[in-house]
Amino acid sequence: MTPPASLLSQVEAGIAWITLNRPDQRNALDIPSLKNLHALLEAHNADPAVRVVVLTGTGRSFCAGADLAEWAEAEARGALESYGWTETAHALMQRLHSLDKPTIAAINGTAVGAGMDLTLCCDLRVAAASARFKAGYTSMAYSPDAGASWHLPRLIGSEQAKRLLFLDELWGAERALAAGLVGEVCADEQLLAVTAELAGRLAKGPTFAFAQTKRLIRDGAQRTLGEQLQAELAAGLLCGRSEDGAEALRAAVEKRTANFVGK
Repeated sequence: MTPPASLLSQVEAGIAWITLNRPDQRNALDIPSLKNLHALLEAHNADPAVRVVVLTGTGRSFCAGADLAEWAEAEARGALESYGWTETAHALMQRLHSLDKPTIAAINGTAVGAGMDLTLCCDLRVAAASARFKAGYTSMAYSPDAGASWHLPRLIGSEQAKRLLFLDELWGAERALAAGLVGEVCADEQLLAVTAELAGRLAKGPTFAFAQTKRLIRDGAQRTLGEQLQAELAAGLLCGRSEDGAEALRAAVEKRTANFVGK
């Protein structure tokens, strides 16, 4: 699949690298970018050669959020509430959050608004030391519209989520790490190498089991413990019947490293 100009994509050693590529707009998300990223995620999710997906940005910003120039044009023609940005963004966030493959956000700079929300939809977040996080909503007299109100309380707790959302504070990478907003911080020049090492570990792992685990975590909050145990039983049966499950058992008996294929 040839990606559009607003995105760069390559697959190497099972890792799909997706780079937001509108540096002059600080990688802001207009409707074409949202749709193109959604289509690319669909393609990578269906591609057996892809074991892990990494999302990052070109230039000094990871993503500045919604393209305010596009919003202003819509408002000028009286179509701000109907031109489709929110619905298109919601579809993208849902697709990224529910992807079967493990996902990593390699946060290379400022992540604001929907740009921050993109990182929250990923499974793991690695931040460069210069990364900055800002909700960006209330300073525009607006409420969260791309998933922050759902993700943040689950990741960092209700009070920290309210501080970030109400006060619209700009959080540096170390504060984000301390709060649990990201899982790792590294030097700017090491971001891609650190992310590649993490992605490589995941790509060599039992990605079928990762997909089952993601579903269990994603759906578990809506279940009782008894219901979750039943879901774990069903997922475990699927994993045990998988090619990776059989390979893991053989490798354990033969005292060697397993060679997982993601099936």
